[in-house]
Amino acid sequence: MTAEIRIGTQGWNYDAWVGPFYPPGTRPSDFLSVYARGFNTVEVDSTFYASPASTTLRGWVERTPSDFVFALKLPQEITHEQRLRDSTGATEAFFERVRELGPKLGPVLVQMGPDFQPGELPALVDFVGRVPADLRVAIEFRHRGWITEGVLALLRERNIAVALVDGRWIPRKVMLSVAERPTADFAYIRWMGPNRDIVDYSRVQIDRSREYDLWGDAIMEISKSVKNVYAYANNHYSGHSPASVREFQVRLGQKPVDPSLLGEQMSLF
Repeated sequence: MTAEIRIGTQGWNYDAWVGPFYPPGTRPSDFLSVYARGFNTVEVDSTFYASPASTTLRGWVERTPSDFVFALKLPQEITHEQRLRDSTGATEAFFERVRELGPKLGPVLVQMGPDFQPGELPALVDFVGRVPADLRVAIEFRHRGWITEGVLALLRERNIAVALVDGRWIPRKVMLSVAERPTADFAYIRWMGPNRDIVDYSRVQIDRSREYDLWGDAIMEISKSVKNVYAYANNHYSGHSPASVREFQVRLGQKPVDPSLLGEQMSLF
């Protein structure tokens, strides 16, 4: 493999992880710093609801190692309320703010809703034309009609990735087909699962062995065509996303995170 592969979870602020992942007694204020001892990247969901304050970004930087990377969601004000239209000011303000992460800024995820349909192509064309060339941006479509040669070519021109999502919106086989023809020099993968029924995030409840094998092979292939792979597991995928990440690490030849060692590291501080 030639690409740098980073695998993490979607979020870190889960009380249910205390015990199975975070050492017993870990305080919420320490979740991120402990998480970063095990994984080198995370997808941040909170930025979907509001642009982060500078003080928040500084806190994230201070609590993570120098090689840690944050992937951030573009605020829903832009994606769901404005639907990418007339969003120049809000988008530029968000990009300017998150640059405060410095080298810890990873991709920005533009998560569109399933009701964002191909008839709104002009809004997409305008938006991608305004994406700064020095930022990595991935767009998640939740309507299959967006997966066309024309749209893929548009994104390829701007080095914008199609988020490869294993979820309920677009069939997995379609996503894997898109993966064979990257639209950017990096790949962005999200393991979501088909439903939101799981409410206990402390343990694995769904056997995803087949999916781990399938996506492990896919990432091996993708890594031949891109420079970086960023991939994030949701708790709903198997029930406990740190366990999902470890499964992928094994299949990719990475050393899986041992939660018991996180406790040993904490004892040093």
